[in-house]
Amino acid sequence: MDFHPSQLPILQTFQLEDEHKAPDIAQQMVKLGFATQKGAFRIIMTKEKDTAKKIGFTVLNEINIGLRKTKQERDIRYWIYSHDLDHYAIVLISAKVLHELGF
Repeated sequence: MDFHPSQLPILQTFQLEDEHKAPDIAQQMVKLGFATQKGAFRIIMTKEKDTAKKIGFTVLNEINIGLRKTKQERDIRYWIYSHDLDHYAIVLISAKVLHELGF
């Protein structure tokens, strides 16, 4: 990887502290569409290990289900990185858009 995921153009950032709102966030991202956007979505979440795993798992599964139900392309790239001392971040972007942006 020649770049850090934080260098991608971010369209919208979501803040999650627990996994309960993750399906709603995933649904919003699917509704906005991945392939039609010219950037990425970022989710900032707690660094508490178990909660972060639950958030990541829930978001990725809900996005996959939502894209399949709406017959959108499911070729999504994602990275998880340490955003700051107290938070992880997930950056999600369509593979097609990533290629168009030259990354």
